[in-house]
Amino acid sequence: MRRDMDDAMAGWPYDPEPGEVVAREVRARDGRMVVQLRVELGVLQMEVGGRPDGTRPHGFATYLDYLRYRAAGRGGGSGGDATPWVMSREHCTAADREFVQYYHRREAWLGLQRYDRALKDADHTLALMDFVCQHGFDDDYIDSHERFRGLVLFHRTRSAAALALERRRPDEAIDVVREGGERIAAHLRRWSQNHDHDEIPNASLIEQLHVLENEIRRNFAVEKTLREQLDEAVADEDYERAAQLRDQIRARAGG
Repeated sequence: MRRDMDDAMAGWPYDPEPGEVVAREVRARDGRMVVQLRVELGVLQMEVGGRPDGTRPHGFATYLDYLRYRAAGRGGGSGGDATPWVMSREHCTAADREFVQYYHRREAWLGLQRYDRALKDADHTLALMDFVCQHGFDDDYIDSHERFRGLVLFHRTRSAAALALERRRPDEAIDVVREGGERIAAHLRRWSQNHDHDEIPNASLIEQLHVLENEIRRNFAVEKTLREQLDEAVADEDYERAAQLRDQIRARAGG
């Protein structure tokens, strides 16, 4: 049996444009679909559902699920002790492995414009980041992940906005972009307050979202979204108009 990857790599050259992600979905020999990411030295193949590597850590769907189990005290955690459960170095190493796997697959989904899957993987990474913030064993380890929170939020915002545009809801896409920008700005403010002399990571992401927002407004002739109109109505104390706008927003969300 041949064990090299020469045929796959020769038939799929790595010659990306700047910033381009080279990825594809293919059917494996057993019939299941997998996603592949072309990198300079080969190909990364990942499962489309569950953990990208297809494993079940300690019997759980993801390592985050296992960590939550441990932190809840059912798997040797703190139990009734009020002291917060803290990740061990072994936990941190395994969590980092999951971070990297979900990063690669999220990049592949974005390259393939599979925004629903990219959104789901971004949410998983953000949940893992939140867990690390609460249970990481020291500030340096927590910071090693928090410096990338802005990028993950950016990927999530792009995906959610693209999904809104696919549903022909440009005003909703603008609201998503604005909310994403606010979340990134809040994160960067926290980072700046806690790291006085450090460079602010991913500071340009908010400007990129402003550009995206302006493009959507221009391309779809959106002057003011429902949420922007609601904010104005509340500021003007026009509560009847505000109630009508809230009803429209709820109806849109339900649709």
